[in-house]
Amino acid sequence: MNILILGSGGREHALAWAVKQNPKTDRLIVAPGNAGIAQLAECADLDIMDGAAVVGFCEANAIDFVIVGPEAPLAAGVADATRAAGFLTFGPSAAAAQLEASKGFTKAICDACGAPTAAYARFDQAAAAKDYVRATGAPIVVKADGLAAGKGVIVAMNEAEALSAIDDMFGGEFGAAGAEVVIEEFMTGEEASLFVLTDGVNALPIGTAQDHKRVGDGDTGPNTGGMGAYSPAPVLTDEITERAMREIVLPTIAEMARRGTPFQGVLYAGLMIKDAQGRLVEYNARFGDPETQVLMLRLGAQALDLLLACAEGRLNSAQVNWADDHAMTVVMAAKGYPGAYEKGSVINGLDRMPEDSRHMTFHAGTASEDGRIVSNGGRVLNITARGATLEEARNRAYAMIDHLNWPEGFCRSDIGWRALS
Repeated sequence: MNILILGSGGREHALAWAVKQNPKTDRLIVAPGNAGIAQLAECADLDIMDGAAVVGFCEANAIDFVIVGPEAPLAAGVADATRAAGFLTFGPSAAAAQLEASKGFTKAICDACGAPTAAYARFDQAAAAKDYVRATGAPIVVKADGLAAGKGVIVAMNEAEALSAIDDMFGGEFGAAGAEVVIEEFMTGEEASLFVLTDGVNALPIGTAQDHKRVGDGDTGPNTGGMGAYSPAPVLTDEITERAMREIVLPTIAEMARRGTPFQGVLYAGLMIKDAQGRLVEYNARFGDPETQVLMLRLGAQALDLLLACAEGRLNSAQVNWADDHAMTVVMAAKGYPGAYEKGSVINGLDRMPEDSRHMTFHAGTASEDGRIVSNGGRVLNITARGATLEEARNRAYAMIDHLNWPEGFCRSDIGWRALS
């Protein structure tokens, strides 16, 4: 098969790595890709937000299967365009991707199907939102309704922080994403992620993970896109996962189908776990980053078979073959992230990094310059390892980092601490 993956980050590198292992893969193209992806696949200079351009590329390159990585092209309808042109596509329609693109939409779905989630209210005017905060009190969560690249969520521990967040959102800090806000009850518990493939009717859980959002050790400092992750998530026991499927995921899938907008792709449910029950924090309409890195290292070549079964409507006969193992990824970021950071610093030592079924360095924000790998983003590398235990996976990942010589980068030293303590 000729396969096209859309995206340029660590998620897409991990997907490409897994897909490449499968003998069904003949030609693998990633658009636009990055310096690490270029070492295992062709990279193409393509505007992945332009559905017509993507369709034209697929026609010119005899693509058999399209995998859409990031959320923005999904919300822009790129999967609709490729599907309408006759290309087998993994990823939801723009209408179904509203489960990520609009937090208010997701809340309405939860109301309709009875899925447990935080109490909330939705506002398009700052004054009414502030009145709600004053009446409700803090802690409270303020969210930009639309896509804000993972940055439009403020957990306000006091009323002043919440009122300031409302001003920022309606003041344009998150662009169009903040034209409406959703204000939610502050939920306590332990957060974890459940990944489920669905073809619009059938559903197949394909793994659990936990990530670390805050930039500093001990889960301190500002939120990021994720500083590391591990799989499986100990808090998501078989019993809690089954209950979350029964009470949250399956009712959501059924409600989306009832509305005439069936969801086909990966449904990533962020759950808050307390007292052996999960409540929905949010849905994402694509694989998470950096959670994909640990999932793909554990799934390997079978990942492509699962994605094909999903896209072809065959999930009722598919199954996941899990090894009894663990994986961890540690994010190497540019100093200054998630604030201002510089690009272009040279990363030395990558040639000394082991690369096999238990060790992989997935590139998130890199470029090739004069034959050298340089940083080209905030989150730059995902150092990922497998082990028989989570402790073994952690030790392997941090041992890999010791090979790197990149003074301009940093990482957290405690990924997995909650599960390992």
